[in-house]
Amino acid sequence: MRTKKTLYLPRRQVLQGLLGLAAFGVTTKLSSCSSSSEGGAESGSSTESLTVGFLYVGAKDDYGFNQAHAEGAAAIGQLPGVKVVEQANVPETTEAQEAMRNMIEEDGATVLFPTSFGYFDPHILRIAQEYPEVQFFHYGALYEEGKTPPNIGSYFGDVDEAQFISGQVAALTSKKGKLGFVAAKPVTPVLRNLNSFLLGARNVKPDITMQVIL
Repeated sequence: MRTKKTLYLPRRQVLQGLLGLAAFGVTTKLSSCSSSSEGGAESGSSTESLTVGFLYVGAKDDYGFNQAHAEGAAAIGQLPGVKVVEQANVPETTEAQEAMRNMIEEDGATVLFPTSFGYFDPHILRIAQEYPEVQFFHYGALYEEGKTPPNIGSYFGDVDEAQFISGQVAALTSKKGKLGFVAAKPVTPVLRNLNSFLLGARNVKPDITMQVIL
């Protein structure tokens, strides 16, 4: 007889992209739940409802990071038994904590995607400790085994290879052997992007240089 399983997803499986991430997370939660009669017979058609919350630091139609998450949210919102709640333009302050609390207490969310990098510390860390029964997913590879609360997961897209190829293309089109990269913040995911891009460039032009603006 199958029993309900807590939604702790292998991080490698959620690296298939934001759409795949969201869909995988919700369908795993739903498909792992079934009800059975007192005699032990399973009912494969019965699933419990799931409310998933998304927080965005900016607009959902920014043609970038926020919109990628919003499109994933829209996709999982089409799944049976799934309700999606969203809040845009949430600053990386205690307002993020209040938004998460509201989604949990008022909307009944049991899975949260607070998407912005700056939500993690201290906001997600604090709310995750207050609500250990809620699963949090954060983009940015900040998860540290043994230190991060067990109800927080970290995910990261497979972009290293794409950055490597982009670096190769940039190097092959450069006339002076100098590249530029405008980055967001000096954090681990961004540094991975920089390194992958430069490694790709130097794969085809070993002496090429790159200036970074943060």
